[in-house]
Amino acid sequence: MSLAAQSLDPQQLTTWLLATGNKDAAAFRQLYNSTSSKLFGFALRILHKQELAEEALQEGFVAIWNNAATYQNHLAAPMTWMATIVRNKAFDVLRRSDDTVEIDAEQFDSEVMNALRDPQATPIESLQLSGDAKALAFCMSALEGLHRQVVALAFYHDLSHSEVAQQMSLPIGTVKTWIRRSLERLRTCLAKREAS
Repeated sequence: MSLAAQSLDPQQLTTWLLATGNKDAAAFRQLYNSTSSKLFGFALRILHKQELAEEALQEGFVAIWNNAATYQNHLAAPMTWMATIVRNKAFDVLRRSDDTVEIDAEQFDSEVMNALRDPQATPIESLQLSGDAKALAFCMSALEGLHRQVVALAFYHDLSHSEVAQQMSLPIGTVKTWIRRSLERLRTCLAKREAS
């Protein structure tokens, strides 16, 4: 087993993460050394600029240090949990750097998680964006702003229809209708792009 593959062993990462929750600085250093290049590649994929990705990575690891005690290994694999934190910090950095940006993070998830799980993938290889992800991003951007936000909350943040309605201060019927119509528009848009 290569050192890279060994360093991303979920059991070892869980051990270091749980020790970090007890403010074990040595475990945190091991966790950082083992995962920072993958997580940096993840942040770079979202932000496209090295200095912004470094900022997101730093903020992400501060949050990992501060929140490691809340990590529950039965809910998420350690890399998935840490990648979610870094992703959220990257989106925060993106919002701060461009207040006109609208973020549709759903496009990144499955593809990036697969890249993070691949012990052979370099950060640069992790940056490759598939045609499917580009098509989804294009089609998501074609949705109206509030509709896009409702879809993102439901699918990206895994909120129920009632939770989306509560968060958006909308009637639940409106949320259900918007999600149904948005999914139909996404299907149509993706089919058109595939046919062209």
